[in-house]
Amino acid sequence: MFGRFKDVALLLGRIGVAVVFLAHGIQKWNNGIDGTAKFFEMTGIPLPTAAAVFAMTVEILGSVAFIAGFLLPLVGIGYVVISVGALLSVHIDNGLTGQGGYELVLVLALAGLALGFNGGRLSLDHLLWGRKRARRAEVGELQNA
Repeated sequence: MFGRFKDVALLLGRIGVAVVFLAHGIQKWNNGIDGTAKFFEMTGIPLPTAAAVFAMTVEILGSVAFIAGFLLPLVGIGYVVISVGALLSVHIDNGLTGQGGYELVLVLALAGLALGFNGGRLSLDHLLWGRKRARRAEVGELQNA
């Protein structure tokens, strides 16, 4: 019974985290690669153009994939990479809380990572790969019994 609630909760968590990253990706998209790269360069991010393309890709395409539950661990790691970059280049000097603090960046990174590795059954990853693993585990348990 609680399995269904858990899967819905995981889906809602993925949607919430992805919507925040997607909003940031759309901001970057509206600023363009050059505008985003200039901002990244000002904040000291190395390889600003490559970083801008990476951030936009993870935040836009990755967020769509995250909502669908596709390649969840990869997107979760991408969220961590982007968040660590934002934390170190923009937020760290502002402290944990307050104006410009890194509390949201930290929570989003860790929530994205946790959900990326525990996406639930309401995901394409589970549909494509999870059911096969579950069947193999059942067969292994039956053989060991």
